[in-house]
This record gives sequence, C-alpha cells and structure tokens, in this order.
Amino acid sequence: MSPPISTLTIGALAKSAEVGVETVRYYQRRGLLAANGAHRGAFRVYGMDEVARLRFIRRAQALGFSLDEVAELLALDEETDRERARAFAQAKIADVESRIRQLEEMRSALQGLVSCCEHTEAPAPCPILHTLANAAEPPARE
Repeated sequence: MSPPISTLTIGALAKSAEVGVETVRYYQRRGLLAANGAHRGAFRVYGMDEVARLRFIRRAQALGFSLDEVAELLALDEETDRERARAFAQAKIADVESRIRQLEEMRSALQGLVSCCEHTEAPAPCPILHTLANAAEPPARE
C-alpha cells in the first residue's frame, strides 16, 4: 500500500511526478522546488503542492521552456500575471518558429547534397563529404 499523498518521501514524490530522485534534488538545488519538506521522523515528507510543482516544471519543459524560464513562470501569479504569462508563451512561439525555419533550411541543404550525391558518379568525390570538408563555415547548429 502506498503512503498517503500528503506524506510522500522524496522517492515517492519523484515517482508521483514521474521524475527521478536526482531530478527532484537538482530542482531543489536550482530553487525550483523547496529543499526542505516537513520532517516526519528522520525523513522529509512532501505533499500535493510539491507534486503539482514538479508536474508544472515537466509540462513547461515539454513545451520548450528552459529551467531559467520555468523559474520565471513559477514566480508568476495565476490570477494577476496573465499578460506576462502570455508574453512568455508568445516569445516561446517565436523561438520555436525560428528553430523550425533553421531546421527547414538544414533539411533543404541536406536534400540538395543527397540529390547531388545521387547524380554524381565516381570517380568524382562524394559531394556530401566534399562540401563538408571544403565549406567556408561549418553547417549551422543550434
């Protein structure tokens, strides 16, 4: 039988939020989650507030927010910071759209190299390897 949800050990807290114990400790070190649960004997125990906070962090990361951005989101008030939250989300959308454009450019460049490779016969050098070896600058990475 599992412990009541209001008295979770760090291991049970991690399991409830589907993260590892080291992740919980890392978030505590980063200040995203309080490091001191209530004491129950020799153990610290956690409750639903900590589970909800961990789940918030995971959902925000799944949407592409960095841990620094997550910290800023956690500092917002659900009732009074709607405009700031919307601005965060809009900035993240712009970032995602920028990355999509970069990925599309990378795909197009790779497709061109593959096509060139398919239509270049030996003994000519491989266009893919030749381009990578002789490009003026390295391919874009993010």
